[in-house]
Amino acid sequence: MKLLTTAARTWLTHTPAPYRFTAENDSILRYDDCPGLGLYVHIPFCRSICNFCPYCKERYTPEAAQAYTAALLQEIHMVGRMQSGRTRVGSLYFGGGTPALLAPQLRDIIATLQEYYEITDGIGAELHPADVNEKTLTQLKAAGVTRISIGIQSFLPEFAHCLGRPAPQPEKLAAALALVPFETVSMDFIFALPGQKIEHIRQDLDTAFAHGANHVAVYPFIDFSFTGSPVHAMPGREKHQLLDNLTEYCKTRGLVRDSIWTFALPGNHRYSSMTRDTFLGFGCSATTLLRDSFKINTFSVPAYIERIRNGQLPTALTTRFTRRQRMVYYLFWRAYSTFVSKSDFKDFFGTKLDTEFRTAFCLARLLGYIQHEDDGYRLTPRGAYYFHYFENFYTLAYIDKMWGIMRHSAFPESIEL
Repeated sequence: MKLLTTAARTWLTHTPAPYRFTAENDSILRYDDCPGLGLYVHIPFCRSICNFCPYCKERYTPEAAQAYTAALLQEIHMVGRMQSGRTRVGSLYFGGGTPALLAPQLRDIIATLQEYYEITDGIGAELHPADVNEKTLTQLKAAGVTRISIGIQSFLPEFAHCLGRPAPQPEKLAAALALVPFETVSMDFIFALPGQKIEHIRQDLDTAFAHGANHVAVYPFIDFSFTGSPVHAMPGREKHQLLDNLTEYCKTRGLVRDSIWTFALPGNHRYSSMTRDTFLGFGCSATTLLRDSFKINTFSVPAYIERIRNGQLPTALTTRFTRRQRMVYYLFWRAYSTFVSKSDFKDFFGTKLDTEFRTAFCLARLLGYIQHEDDGYRLTPRGAYYFHYFENFYTLAYIDKMWGIMRHSAFPESIEL
């Protein structure tokens, strides 16, 4: 698999060179020429630490949250003042961790962001099932949150328990969501757990839609090397069959597929943390994607706070894209949404998609991975599976290595991927 993905990367990017991230102490971020700009804010605090979760997180204490919030607001002011006037952006997304633990502070965080950015496409926030109560939901809605994503993982006790979580109570969720409605209510699930069958996934999804969800995300379990989870990933062939069955079931239910892993009831119910052409990231471990570079903030909360207090941006690593690398990165995440638009590609890069990737797209069509549709190309179910296959390898080979290092080194000198 490594040889195949390396060959594909070399062929598509026109270079065998790896992606190299180096330490850069940013003094300024230029984002005035970034189309489709989004905003991301990372809240690292959790009540308890789930052993399957790879994200940057630490246990919540009021004192730590207060110090972190102060630094976060200062970082927003630092970056916001780098441009004149208010910058028009799409969506704002709060990830974690458990952002709802800071529900009382989100109003100030959002208000500070709105001093510098005009948010045009909604505000989303992740929630632990324990946060789905009338008080917390009311605080989130009053702050301006319009979309929520609830990390269910599974309603079924046998699968929730294998992840070290209690099984959520759907009736309690539904009661709170009925009192405080949101534009989009997404529920997240994990599939490809040991012993899991399509019947279990159908039961989870049916429960979700019957208890307040209008959107679901069904992600594969990934056994990161540094999480310490005792759960082992499902063999590839079984996972392939399960994904095919899941996709077919969602189709028979009339759900709209809006990315590789997400499905929605008909209507404008959208929720995504990933599919943005460019974005600014605030907080520890947050990433920033610009036209020509990708940046990662330090994973250390104390180091993050210290950098901000010293008037410095908390960037730990930066990679500078070649033009071709940037095109491939763009296509990777557009493919995640299952559709690549020719006109959007031309608007972003000033050149035609078919001119730059004619051979690759012809081969993909020949193999049945994509089909031509209107202004671009859509992944077929076969293509969606193989995208998952590559994405799973990318996640393990790239993110596992990078995050594994950055969990122990606040500011590494460099990383090659």
